[in-house]
Amino acid sequence: MHVTRQISRRTMLKATGAAAGAVGLATFATPSVAAGGTFAHPGLLHTGADLARMAAKVKAGASPYTAGYAKLTANRHAQSDWTPNPQAIVYRGVELRPRSTWPQNYGILYNDIHAAYQNALRYHVSGDSAHADTAVVILNAWSAKLTKVSGSADRFLLAGLQGYQAANAAELVRDHPDFELGRFQKMMLDVFYSVSEDFLVRHNGTPAPHYWPNWDLCNMACALATGIFCDDQTKVEQAVEYFKHGVGMGSIKHAIPVVRDDGLAEWMEAGRDQGHSLLGVGLMGTVCEMAWNQGIDLYGYDDNRFLKGAQYVAKWSLGGNVPYTPYAQVDRRPGIQQPTQVAPADPAQMRPVWAMIANHYTKRRGLSATYLTQIAAKAAPEGGGGDYGPNSGGFDQLGFGTLAFTRDKATDTKATPKPAASAPASGAASDARPQTAATASASASASPAGGSDLAATGSGEIVGWTAAAGVTAVAGGLLFLRRRDRGRHGAS
Repeated sequence: MHVTRQISRRTMLKATGAAAGAVGLATFATPSVAAGGTFAHPGLLHTGADLARMAAKVKAGASPYTAGYAKLTANRHAQSDWTPNPQAIVYRGVELRPRSTWPQNYGILYNDIHAAYQNALRYHVSGDSAHADTAVVILNAWSAKLTKVSGSADRFLLAGLQGYQAANAAELVRDHPDFELGRFQKMMLDVFYSVSEDFLVRHNGTPAPHYWPNWDLCNMACALATGIFCDDQTKVEQAVEYFKHGVGMGSIKHAIPVVRDDGLAEWMEAGRDQGHSLLGVGLMGTVCEMAWNQGIDLYGYDDNRFLKGAQYVAKWSLGGNVPYTPYAQVDRRPGIQQPTQVAPADPAQMRPVWAMIANHYTKRRGLSATYLTQIAAKAAPEGGGGDYGPNSGGFDQLGFGTLAFTRDKATDTKATPKPAASAPASGAASDARPQTAATASASASASPAGGSDLAATGSGEIVGWTAAAGVTAVAGGLLFLRRRDRGRHGAS
């Protein structure tokens, strides 16, 4: 998949169905609100303000952004010579029944999606348009060919995980003049969302508690991401309602069934194992972050129940002792396994889930989150797909939270979430090049934040972040790569 291109980028764009000559004068990556003012774009895991912050901080050499960006640029998926390998049908899971075998090829899809996401993110930080082009090539190739996700029951995991990730990659290039937006939206609805919705409604024909929470959570993430990406209010409302009151194990009061007096709340899958608990925290955080960026506060729902659950998993993952109430004593329903005690935890096991959550609660909300702060520092700088092993578990999160979610403390920590506001287009009307976060953020603050919380931004926290992560900060000037404004955006 990762080979030197033999044909020009323009030729590849045409070959994958991109519209030729549709460059126009529209700016690229400037946040815009959907018709009727319902949705803001970009508005999934990253807003326009987020992208501008990343670009400005890296350009200024601010830590820990530089270390986070170095993780991105070092990843093989983030290179502009990535070539996609689209499939018509993607399968996950092994079916044991005779004459029902198929090639389990879903690794091709998740590698390509992570390459699209990483190239798109790298473009927004560096301004190098080759990376935007690569992301578009990958996404157009898949929307031109993919017709179905299938396999065993694991097809529901495939739809949920790769569905929310595909929407997030596409959201970062939705205004690129060569991106086939309508076709990608159709693929999201027909191929991914349809399977996720079926699971949330029917649970593969089983009683709702039959499946562990992560099955619900990844399909909630897909449904929510699809609703936002496709400007579909009904789908967004369905996902939010399921998060709050769904019958399956992934709704918040089932996934976090016991809130304790010490401020921690038991994570249901802690009785199963650490890896699936980390996945669940990451998925619930993903749902909360995407909702927040559209003005919906799921982070704070039910008196910050998610904060208490995430703190519990963080303490346990750091090696701390945590209580565990067997799930059968909480909600006696048939179907799912009933662990009786908390599983062992290895403090060395990490997933890139912590920076997003820690920064929300400590920086946006100004709340104390000791265990989240500690584990976010330990995990930094967070990488992404390809940095946590070659198997599917290493690609369950998009990652790069140190770069993407480190933020300065909000001036108003009581403010209600609001959809990202539209930003005025900048640049001369005669400039047909896409506007990047890097160029749009020249005035964004890159100054250190006050305070000593390890989740804080700025050089004042460099010692805490880098000491915990075992990395050395690199000057932003060395990391901030040259911008290549190629002929694609002007005369051919």
